[in-house]
Amino acid sequence: VQLQASGGGLVQAGGSLRLSCAASGRTFSTYGMGWFRQAPGKEREFVAAASWNGRSTNHVDSVKGRFTISRDNAKNTTYLQMNSLKPEDTAVYYCAVTSVPVVTTTPRNYNFWGQGTQVTVSS
Repeated sequence: VQLQASGGGLVQAGGSLRLSCAASGRTFSTYGMGWFRQAPGKEREFVAAASWNGRSTNHVDSVKGRFTISRDNAKNTTYLQMNSLKPEDTAVYYCAVTSVPVVTTTPRNYNFWGQGTQVTVSS
C-alpha cells in the first residue's frame, strides 16, 4: 500500500484545514486507517482512527469536537477535517493503514505510513 497525504499548510488559530490521504496498491476498503502527528522534539502521537467501513472512529481527547476522521472507500481516500485549530496542533501529520480489524490507536499496529504533511497554526 502506498499512501499520499496532502492538505497541510499554514493557518491562523481558529481556522480549518482538511487533510487527505490517498491510498493505492491494495484493497483499501479492508484496512483500518489512522492519523498521527509529530511535533518537533516530541514523540509521534495518535490523533484519530477509523475502522474499515468508517462506522467506528476514535479521536484523541485533545481534538474531540474539533477534528473528524472520515473515509471514502470508493475513492480510496481518508480525510481529517480539522476545525478550530490551535497553535498546539502544529505538527507533521501522518496517515497510516492497519490490517487490525478494529479501531486501534497504537502506532505499531499500523503497517504502512504516508510521508507526512506539515500543519502550522499561528497564534
